[in-house]
Amino acid sequence: MTDTERQQIAVVVEDDPEIRELIVEVFESAGLRTVAVDNGIDGVEAVKTHDPSVTTLDINMDGIDGLETARRIRSVSPTFIIMLSGLGDETDIVLGLNAGADEYVVKPFRPRELRARIEAALRRPRFGNGSLHSSAPVASDEPQGTSGEASHASAPTALLAGNPDVWLTHRDLRLNAATRTVLIANDELDLTRTEFDLLATLIESKRRVRSKSDLTLVLRGEAAATSYYVGEADKRAVEAHMANLRRKIGDNANDPRYIETVRGVGYRLTP
Repeated sequence: MTDTERQQIAVVVEDDPEIRELIVEVFESAGLRTVAVDNGIDGVEAVKTHDPSVTTLDINMDGIDGLETARRIRSVSPTFIIMLSGLGDETDIVLGLNAGADEYVVKPFRPRELRARIEAALRRPRFGNGSLHSSAPVASDEPQGTSGEASHASAPTALLAGNPDVWLTHRDLRLNAATRTVLIANDELDLTRTEFDLLATLIESKRRVRSKSDLTLVLRGEAAATSYYVGEADKRAVEAHMANLRRKIGDNANDPRYIETVRGVGYRLTP
């Protein structure tokens, strides 16, 4: 199977037939071939069999729930996981992301919003079997205004991804966009795709503050004009990813070495 064929497959795991049909229609309108199942066990098998670029998961399902399904999928596949749930509390979002989801969408969702997230997912690189499956290039970041929002929230590593000799550095932290490698004192870190992109964005931005809305759009590769898609759940998801990133790089939010929180605004590198 070629990379192009891989990028055209999606798996939908949803036990509600009406919602499952709606998600399938959204995928097909975006040009993807879709495999739809109604339970987690079949979902894991579908991912193993079809190697999809994107997978959507419901949380509340009979048998194994979406959280356990996500864990099992993540152990065997780099597929981009979008978790769909009627549960929108911060705790629920953190649990979903920690289980392996890349995005968390609260039901009811708008089909246009879901399609935007799907198309953004396809623009982001994913790893599989030791290789990097690249997505279409996107526009580069332009300078921010005083609001802290980027006028174009592009994939953070687009300009540097082709040169394996270029490293971004901050203190003893080093990041290579081409190989998607992060080192601290020559020790390689195991970051998720989203954690890597967040870190790359902050390192490239240096002391420029990036808001949670801005970072959400960066991760999707969308322009700021589509910021109406950024809700509270998206911002909480960024907070959860940032907490995981800080834990992995050994950073303390109260006494940061690498990333500091600008209260009420967002995040930036330490001096």
